[in-house]
Amino acid sequence: MIAGGQLAANVVHFARALRAAGFPIGPGRVKDALGAVAEVGVARRDDFYWALHAALVSRAEEHAIFDEAFRLFWRAPGAPPSPVPEPALPGRERERREVSRRVAEALAESRGERPATLRRRAGVDALLAWSDREALRTKDFEKMSADEVREAEAAISALELPVADVPARRLRPEPRGDRIDPRATLRAAVREGSAAIPLRWRRATRRPPVIVAIVDVSGSMSRYARVLLRFLHALTRDRGRVHSFTFGTRLMNVTRWLRHRDPDLALSGVGRGVRDWDGGTRIGACLREFNFSWSRRLLAQGTIVLLVTDGLDRDAAHGLADEVERLRRSCRRLVWLNPLLRFAGFEPRAAGIRAILPHVDELRPVHDLESLAQLAEALGRPFTPPSRGASGTGSGSTPRAH
Repeated sequence: MIAGGQLAANVVHFARALRAAGFPIGPGRVKDALGAVAEVGVARRDDFYWALHAALVSRAEEHAIFDEAFRLFWRAPGAPPSPVPEPALPGRERERREVSRRVAEALAESRGERPATLRRRAGVDALLAWSDREALRTKDFEKMSADEVREAEAAISALELPVADVPARRLRPEPRGDRIDPRATLRAAVREGSAAIPLRWRRATRRPPVIVAIVDVSGSMSRYARVLLRFLHALTRDRGRVHSFTFGTRLMNVTRWLRHRDPDLALSGVGRGVRDWDGGTRIGACLREFNFSWSRRLLAQGTIVLLVTDGLDRDAAHGLADEVERLRRSCRRLVWLNPLLRFAGFEPRAAGIRAILPHVDELRPVHDLESLAQLAEALGRPFTPPSRGASGTGSGSTPRAH
C-alpha cells in the first residue's frame, strides 16, 4: 500500500528539500518513504518521524539536518515553528545555526522561493548569521548553505590558475641552446662553404600540460563534486587543454559541457548528462574503462591527472590497485584529491583507500576554498616525477600528503 493524495505529494516535496540540502536521495528512497508512511500512518508524530528517518537518512551526520527539516516542514498550517532546545555543550550553537541556514535555504530552493522569505516564515532569521569572506574561505563545502555555495563558486571563477609548463619532446633553434642541431649545422656549412663548421644549437621546448580530471559524483561526494566541477570549468576556461570525466557506477566524459563559457549552463549540461549522480561507486570498474578507452588518446607526454574521490568503493576495491597503478604509469603526475583529509584523525582504513594510496604522487584535501587555492598553487609549481620501478611505484610507496 502506497500513501496517496496530498500526503504523498508532501512526502515527495520533503524528499526534494532534503536532496537540495545534500542528501543522496533518489526515486528508490522516495518510494521507500511512501511505503513506510503508508504502514505507520500519521496518527503518532514520532512514528511518522522515524518512518521517514529510516527511509531517507543514510549517514549519522545527516540526522541533525533531517531533524531540523522535519521540524520546519511538518508543522501545523499557520503555527509557529516549535522552539529549538538550547544546546547543552558550548560549541553546538554555531553548528545549530549552520544546520538551520542550510535547511531553510534547501526548503526555499525546493519551493522556488527566495531564501529570505522562507527564513522569515520559519522564524529562524536570528539563527542565520552571514559568514564573511575569510570564514567562507575555510568553511567545508558540505556545511555551506545554498547562498554560500554560490559565493564560493564565484570565488572559484575568480581564482588565478597558473599551471607550470612541462618539457616537450620537440626542440627549437636557440643560439644559446644546450644541444647541437646536426641538420642545421650541415646546411650552414654547405651554404658558407668554409673550412670551419658553424655550429647551430637547439633547446627543448616547454608547453602547457594536458590536465585530465576524473571526479567521483556518488552520494558521498555529490556536494564536493559540484564545486570541483566549477573549479574544472574555470581551469578549462583558462587553459583549454583540460578533459573532465565523472564517475559513479559508470564513466562519463563531460568535457564538452564544461567548455561552455557560461558556468551555470555548463553545470546544467553536466547535470542533465550524468545519469548516476548521487548513486553508488564502482571506482575500479570506471578506472578500467578509462584506461581501456581513453588513456591512449588523452594521457600524452606531461599529462596531469586529478583523481577526485573519497575512495569508498562499492565493489570492495576489486581490481582497483591494478587500475590506479596503470593510470599512474601513463601520466606524468597523479594527484589524489580526497575530502576525507579534512578530518584530523583520518586513517586509510577503507579497502579502496588502501588500494589507491600507494600509487599516487600527491594526496591533497579538497573540501574548502583554501584547499582549492593550495591546489592551484601546487599546479603552478614545477614538478619532478619520481623514478618508477617495475612495480609502478616511486622510490617511496607513500605519496606526499598536503
